[in-house]
Amino acid sequence: MSAPESAASASFEASPYCRHVQSKKLFFRTSPPQCEEDILDASRHCWCRRTHQVLGPDGEVVAPDDCRAGRSCFESVL
Repeated sequence: MSAPESAASASFEASPYCRHVQSKKLFFRTSPPQCEEDILDASRHCWCRRTHQVLGPDGEVVAPDDCRAGRSCFESVL
């Protein structure tokens, strides 16, 4: 691996959020979200890409604080 590639991979961190949480703001990101502010805009609206609704496959509300490891429908970015 060349030096630029190893530096890029070293700076990349997996997101703590489910890969299916979506918001308008995420359409403009080039890296996985690391904090709630990376996901939510002023509207604070997000949805699940699996259900296309504000409820996830488990019937619970989609929100950055809730869409994390431990939830039955969670899938990691990696």
